[in-house]
Amino acid sequence: MSATFTAADAVELAVVERNGFIESRHVGSAVVLSGDGSVVTSLGDITTPVFPRSSLKPFQAVAAMQAGVPLRGPQVALAAASHTGAKEHTDVVRGMLEAAGLTEDHLQCPADWPQNEEARTALIRSGAGKQKIAFNCSGKHAAFLWACTENGWDTGTYLDPRHPMQQGVARVVEEYCGEAPAHWAVDGCGAPLAAVSLTGLARGIGRLAQAPSGKHGDARAATVATAMLDYPWAVHGAGKENTTVMEDLGIIAKSGAEGVLVLGTSTGVAVALKMLDGNGRAATLVGLTLLAASGAVDPEAVFKVLAKVVPPVLGGGNPVGSLRLAAPVTALLD
Repeated sequence: MSATFTAADAVELAVVERNGFIESRHVGSAVVLSGDGSVVTSLGDITTPVFPRSSLKPFQAVAAMQAGVPLRGPQVALAAASHTGAKEHTDVVRGMLEAAGLTEDHLQCPADWPQNEEARTALIRSGAGKQKIAFNCSGKHAAFLWACTENGWDTGTYLDPRHPMQQGVARVVEEYCGEAPAHWAVDGCGAPLAAVSLTGLARGIGRLAQAPSGKHGDARAATVATAMLDYPWAVHGAGKENTTVMEDLGIIAKSGAEGVLVLGTSTGVAVALKMLDGNGRAATLVGLTLLAASGAVDPEAVFKVLAKVVPPVLGGGNPVGSLRLAAPVTALLD
């Protein structure tokens, strides 16, 4: 059976300390690449494939735009988003579907409750149940469907790996990541999911982040990168990690399920990491620290962002410890 890297090939990236006792340890692998794609920092196995999960969404958005979808403004960001289902998110997705001449019934992602508390409460009070448009990937699916109507493709099979839309995604992933996917699976939303190495994933997000400068990628990639930074609320949600990082630091941030995170600066310096246990609570802490250690981001600015997004360790509702970096990461700061 194909598999990602093992614990023996990973390193300790972060720990949870409670009242002076190390309660949990997060092991994983991470890589920092320079703008020219060379390795700046390597922790653990960075060549064995991982499933990037939703950190692939920017590339899926590029593929949709290459297929002729006339996305504009926040629509572009929603195509690359893992949104919380807030009203401002679902309003944009509904607009995308209407522009394509389709309805929510055409979405093939699962139905879900909004992660946004206000939207979830409103939906429950209305007597409605879970909705497909509230699923965090609905913007991506709406972009896929819009590509179908623009090209006369079948909307009923848009998630089939043989569908022209998904063939386009495969080409973009290979082009930007610089490697052929090692394995294909089905993501949580039902879309095809490519396995690539952390090095390839970092290479891809670095190229995307540089696209607005014209150094890599095409106009569609530049549009995706620019829109993510122009509309960070659409990519994740108010107060959420990815949104806060993009708002405060101006770098592309995209999490993926199972402990994956990618970060990309306008100079092309990029990070890709995976927490092997699948828990992403320390991903932003580690990823931003690696960027700061590389000199790509101001450490003081990073510290301020981390103070906003790193979850506290509580006991009885009061701070009793911290989520902190492990030795292999802190050593890079010396």
